[in-house]
Order: sequence, then C-alpha cells, then structure tokens
Amino acid sequence: MENFAVETDHAQLKFEVAQEKVRLVVMNSNDLRAADDELKQHLQIAEVQVTGRNFHHKGVGFVDTNPGRDLRYVRHTVVDESDGKLLTVVQEDTDHTLRVSSFYRLYNGTAVVRSWTQLENIGSADLGIEYASSFALSGINQAKDLAGNYAEHNVVYIPNNDWTAEAQWKANTLKDAGLDYWVDGDQAQASTKRLSVTNNSSWSCSEYSPNGILTNTQTGQTAIWQIENNGAWHYELKDIGRGNLLAIRLSGPEEFDNHWWKNLTPGATFTTVPVAFGQLIGDFEDAIGEMTKYRRAIRRPNADDQKLAVIFNDYMNGLSGDPTTAKELPLIDAAKKVGCEYFVIDCGWYAPGYWWDSVGEWQPSKERFPDGIEKLIQYIRDQGLTPGLWLELEVMGIKSPLAAELPDDWFFMRHGKRVIDADRYHLDFTNPAVRDFADGVMKRLVEQYGVGYIKMDYNITTGIGTDRQADSVGDGLLKHNRAYLKWLDAIFARYPDLVIENCGSGGMRHDYAMLERHSIQSMTDQTNYVRNGNIAAVGASVVAPEQCAIWSYPLQDGDDEEVVFNMVNAMLLRIHQSGYLNKVKGHRLDLVAEGIRAYKTYRQKIATGLPIWPEGLGQLDDDWFSYGFKQGKDLYLAVWRGIGQTVDHTVSLAKYGQIAAVTQLYPSATGNSDFTNDQETLHVNFSREKMARLYHVQLQ
Repeated sequence: MENFAVETDHAQLKFEVAQEKVRLVVMNSNDLRAADDELKQHLQIAEVQVTGRNFHHKGVGFVDTNPGRDLRYVRHTVVDESDGKLLTVVQEDTDHTLRVSSFYRLYNGTAVVRSWTQLENIGSADLGIEYASSFALSGINQAKDLAGNYAEHNVVYIPNNDWTAEAQWKANTLKDAGLDYWVDGDQAQASTKRLSVTNNSSWSCSEYSPNGILTNTQTGQTAIWQIENNGAWHYELKDIGRGNLLAIRLSGPEEFDNHWWKNLTPGATFTTVPVAFGQLIGDFEDAIGEMTKYRRAIRRPNADDQKLAVIFNDYMNGLSGDPTTAKELPLIDAAKKVGCEYFVIDCGWYAPGYWWDSVGEWQPSKERFPDGIEKLIQYIRDQGLTPGLWLELEVMGIKSPLAAELPDDWFFMRHGKRVIDADRYHLDFTNPAVRDFADGVMKRLVEQYGVGYIKMDYNITTGIGTDRQADSVGDGLLKHNRAYLKWLDAIFARYPDLVIENCGSGGMRHDYAMLERHSIQSMTDQTNYVRNGNIAAVGASVVAPEQCAIWSYPLQDGDDEEVVFNMVNAMLLRIHQSGYLNKVKGHRLDLVAEGIRAYKTYRQKIATGLPIWPEGLGQLDDDWFSYGFKQGKDLYLAVWRGIGQTVDHTVSLAKYGQIAAVTQLYPSATGNSDFTNDQETLHVNFSREKMARLYHVQLQ
C-alpha cells in the first residue's frame, strides 16, 4: 500500500493506493481510514462514463461508472503555489485508452478545495464521453458514523431560486428529501434513488444556486460545495457499495440530464468545469464562512471589492427603462447630494421608444439625448461621479436591422433554425466575428463615451444549447460559456479599472465562473421592498458580501420607516441606490444620506468580515429575520420586522462571544423602536410592521 497526502493550514487530503487503485480516505474532518476494505473499494476519486461501456449499477446515478470505477493509479504530483498547493493524481483505464487527471487546488486560509478533471484520449479510436465528474467523494460526512443511518442523520440544504426569489434555502433530512436507507445487519440493499439537483440552459441559477450544504447531526460535520459554470451543471447525492456509504458527485453538464456529449478524438483532451468542496466540524454558518474565504481567494484582484463604492442606478422605482437628459439631470444632482459615487444610466438609452425586440446595435438615441449621450456622461463626471451604462451584449432583438444582415453562424442554432427566446436571438461567442463586434461596442462605451461602469444584463436563455459546430447541443452551450469567459478576461485585462456588474434579470447567473471575474453581482430585481429585505438577508450565502448588490429604492409616497427599511436592506452588502431621489423630499432624503454616510464608516470591514445568521437562513415573508457580519470584535447586525403581530424579538449572539456594548448605528433616531441587551442576547421592540434597524455590537 502506498499513501500520499497534501495539506495547507486549513485543508488536508490523504490518499491510499492499494492494488493500483487510489482512494480518498481523509478530507479535512472526514477520516475514513478505519473503513473496511470492501467499503474502501468504493472511495474512487473520479467517475467517467464512456459510450458503449457497461454501467456497473442499477438506476441513472453516476456512481460505479465505466471506466470510472476501474481506473488504475499512475502517479501524482504536488506543486507549491504562492497561496497554497496543487495536487494532481493521474489514472488510466485498463485498456490504456483514457488518461484521467484529477486536480485538487488547496488555498491557504480556507478548508474549501477546488477540484476539476482532465480527460485525455491516449488510444487510437474516438471515445464518447457521457459523464465526467469534477469531484467525487464517497463517505461524505460519515467519519465515526459509517454504521449510522445517513438518511436520517444528514440534513441537506438546497438553495432554490426564482426571479425575485433568490437564495431560498430549503432544509430537509435526506430521508424527507426522498433518499431512504436500508441496512439490517448483514442484509443490505443499494438504492436506485438519487437526490439530484440540475440546472439546464444558460441561466446558471434559474432554479437553484449551484451550491449545497450537508450537515450530519450525529458527527457535527458539515460539507459545502459549489459548481463554477455559467451554464448547465449537475450534482447528486446517493448511496454506493452495500447501501450504507453516502456519495456525492459534482459535475458540469452531462448527457443524461443536460444534453451534453463529447466526442474525444485520439490525442485530444477535455477539462471539466471547476467545482469547490469542503468539509469541517461546524454548522451551515461555519461552512459558508469557509466558502466565503474561498470565494475571495479565487476572485480576480480588484479595487472595487476593497472600496465598495455606492452606486446609483436610475431603474428601480425610478425611470424604469425610460431615460432622457431632462429626467437624468435632477437624479444626478440628487445622487451626488446623498453621497453616491457612481451613476448608472440603465436600459433604454439606445432607442426612442419600445426597444426590447430591436436591441443589438447599442447606439445612443438622439431623441432621448438631443445634445448627445457624451455630454450627459460628462455632466456625471463633472459632479464627481463615475458614469455607467446598461448593456445586454449577448443578445440581439429579432427586429434589429443588424440581425437581418448577419449570417446564421453569429447565433445559437438548433436543427437549422436560429434559437429565439423572448423575441431575441442569442449571440454565439465561439464565433470570432461576434467577439470582435463585442470588443467594438465595449471600446466605444469606454474609450469614446468615457464610462467607468457597465451593468451587464442577461435577460434571456439559450435553451439546451446550440448544435452548430458541436458534438451535442450541450457541448455547443459549454463552448459558448467558455468563449464568453475568455472574452470577459480579455476585457478586464484591457480595462483593469472598469467595473462590470454581473446581472441576469437580477440573480439568475450568480455563479463563480462569472463572479471569479466580476466584482459585483446584482442579487435580485425584487420590487417589494420587504421581500427585498428577505433576499438581502440571505444573499451572502451564495455570493461574497462585498460582491452582493441589493437595491435601495425609497418610494415617492412612503414614510420614514419605509426609507429606513430600504436602506438597511443594502447597508451590510453593496448599495444599489435607486428611486426618484429628486422627488423624495426633506427628512426622508436626509435619511438616505444618513444611511450612506453610516455605510462609509464601516464598509471596508465588509470585505474581510464573515457573514453570520444568528437565526438561521431566513425565508421570504418571515415576520422577523436578521443578518450580519463579524470582523474581530466587531459585529454588525441588521434586524428586520416584516409582516406579523409580534412587536418584541430576541436575537441570541452567544455563538459569537460576550457582548460588551450595543449601538444603534442606523437610523440615529430611536423613534418607534427600542433595544436592550445582556451579555448574550439582543432584545428589540419594533412598534409597527415593516421596520428595520442596524446595530453595531462590540464583543468582549
């Protein structure tokens, strides 16, 4: 038996090699070295299914694939990196036709490990790839509980998404989620059931965030994961072996669920999408803290995530896609007055009227800006604000004059026809001409117009993909996804100070293929400010807090508490200020300015603090909810009262240390609310519904 290991200050992997098979036996807190030999046979580190080869199990799950389960160890290497280590484990199939390299990237300061797989055809015939795991682990969360009932002992958290209802985590035991366990002494039965979470098309978060959490209530272990692809992906939990070994498989697109299939020719390679996975002793909050550290470790270094500038955008509860010079000027003045630092002109700037099905040329409307858009942009700069524009560069309206002139190879195609979604075509970034066109648009906006911020929206989807120059429609989609990321990398290299907001009808594409590059994410387009608070309170569970932008849009006819609620929604994340600020008068406008002033006193701490949820991950329409972040001895906590009858509420902070002092940070006035505290709890009284307060808690 040969053993090898790799570790950093927070992460540890240990492997055993026996009879040419390599097994992952230790990952951080999960130590399976004491498992019997029969179970260890199922601790393979990669799953690959090749067309024409026999599946070794019943059902449709991706365990015991072929040649996945029969791969043979060849070698491993460990490379020291400036911020961690890279382990590569190489295996081959028994026919010596396929080489499989599993990569594990460990980062200093976090227990989360990045993983991906490379396949290489080392034979003389084509290989059809139906499935390849980016990460495979058997025995998840089962250290000291291999004989336990994993179905009842493990709680799985799955983040459901809907447009305007993002990051809604639902927690169930595996049994309640449908994964039953059946072992009785020596009698065992492996299940055909899998707990499967899948995303199709190009909104990577259309139904679920590409994340998950699993907590074992017996061992106190928690596992957390994310898949980093800006399109389709799949993960599953199921049993393996004798029926008492719990397995997880993480992947990008695959054939059964995502219409992806790859023909791997001799000498060719294919690399899966990266994923992240970590295990630790602790709860869901501890795990999200580790993932937050990881997200910061992989992210493109940028000034925006250090400065956390306050952004005004004219859309929400404001111009709503109908900008003109006359309407923008008073908004610019108001945004400057309250302390905003960016001013973004949202959609509609390129057309005199209805524009949805005619977009694509991205030329400014002379009717909207009689003196030219450059003059308005210069006015923004003259007020000391950085100007921005909205863009939706991956689409072209079916009534765009340009679309009629372009060849079909510019667009997603299926069965000889252009794919149409919501009156738009979708551009295919694998085409160099498309990328050149996109380069030209960006060059004009940045170099000619002088914008320093682009809100990059994405309001349609591709469907299952494109069959143009692809082995499958899913292969075409993945190629486009990767071509777009490569294009984006080139844009950031060309304009390193440019801030590009990632928006997908709000939060429909908040994956870390995108957010490894973008500094800021529009989390939601929720128009109800109370529900917007519900989403704000959980946004940092799927996006690092300093990247998570939340609207604050005071109403024209609201009251003080409505303004305060709107401000608190955004004040522990990134502020996307909006609304008709020029029509919000007197004291209510002062409350907006007060919130922004308060934000600027602590915002730099958001970028290094870790998110906390003293009451758990809330849901839409909770009557009370809270969210905060902790940095050292400082804890910043937002508490919201939604719709409900209870006026008193208690938040336990015992987990974070003893309380030395509590200050109401915003608003400075204490009307309608009161609070007291002891060494472990904060007690609040909000006299009416739809109220929020922000507190600074100093710990001993």
